[in-house]
Amino acid sequence: MNIIIINGPNLNLLGKREPEVYGQTSFENYFKTLQEQFPTFNLVYFQSNIEGELINKLHEVGFTFDGIVLNAGAYTHTSIAIADAVKSISSPVVEVHISNTYSREEFRHQSYIAPNASGIIIGFGLKSYQLAINSFL
Repeated sequence: MNIIIINGPNLNLLGKREPEVYGQTSFENYFKTLQEQFPTFNLVYFQSNIEGELINKLHEVGFTFDGIVLNAGAYTHTSIAIADAVKSISSPVVEVHISNTYSREEFRHQSYIAPNASGIIIGFGLKSYQLAINSFL
């Protein structure tokens, strides 16, 4: 099974950025854990702080991968373009957030991606990614 995890802006700073919200583990280290937990899967990881690069990656993999785990970061709440990209592809997309966005600022309560996603997992820390991968089984 081919699964890609696509992380958006500022998620390259996991382990450094607001550890009280996002934890102290870098995503690169956590990705190794995911690879160990899912040894029969082809797990791929992509991160960008640039909206257009995220859209390009969705277009690139969105018709061939078995699943996409997408944490678009703050673009979740602002990007109609990413929402349109998710709507345009055939691979199922699970929207993921590390923190519980509904317990944070009100602007984080809106997701433009959610109406086009297969599901949403929020608030379980980095384990949210594991739960999203499990959803493709």
